[in-house]
Amino acid sequence: MRNKAVYIALGILPDGTKEILGIWIEQTECAKFWLRVMNELKNRGIADILVAVVDGLKGFPDAITAVFPQAIVQTCIVHLIRNSLDFVSWKDRKLMVPALKAIYRATDAEAGRAALDDFEVGPWGTRYPAIVQSWRRNWLHIVPFFAFPTSVRRIIYTTNAIEALNSKIRRAVRTRGHFPNDDAAMKLLYLVLNHATDDWKRPPREWFEARAQFAIIFGDRFQGQ
Repeated sequence: MRNKAVYIALGILPDGTKEILGIWIEQTECAKFWLRVMNELKNRGIADILVAVVDGLKGFPDAITAVFPQAIVQTCIVHLIRNSLDFVSWKDRKLMVPALKAIYRATDAEAGRAALDDFEVGPWGTRYPAIVQSWRRNWLHIVPFFAFPTSVRRIIYTTNAIEALNSKIRRAVRTRGHFPNDDAAMKLLYLVLNHATDDWKRPPREWFEARAQFAIIFGDRFQGQ
């Protein structure tokens, strides 16, 4: 028996509706795999990506911009916080979260960088320097969401939409246990995801404000007006 990972790409169209763009089953992940995924999506008809929200997978941002050079890549802040807390002892985690919130809930990118600087010289940054290094290393892909108002940021700085799908998939896979081959697993995944799309009746309420913002920022690239 072998363990394999399932990767899902979820797209949000200009009208705010969601669409599952693809499912991939792989045993390992690498930059070549991500590049193949992005080229496959482009060959299947995706002409442009405005904002891509990723969960920090190595090599993924470079693969996205290699195929869609105008795409803005945003690191999922929720995943970044989880990864940061991996460096923290259990007793310090609840106290650490407010300090990290001061960074990503800043008014703009400049204020966020100032908060990160304060974090670095403060007690938490001194005790856990690896957290500061992680945030600085990912800073280019952390700051894009600061260009939007607070209400719009909620649908940009997290991959929660796809995490909900992942939860449904995990429940289905646990019930089945194992599969004789990839095709059998793919059939179950397809049925689970197809059923999940029944709940996507309307876009999130934040989308109406986001659409107006995207129309201004992206101009002719955004066709949701």
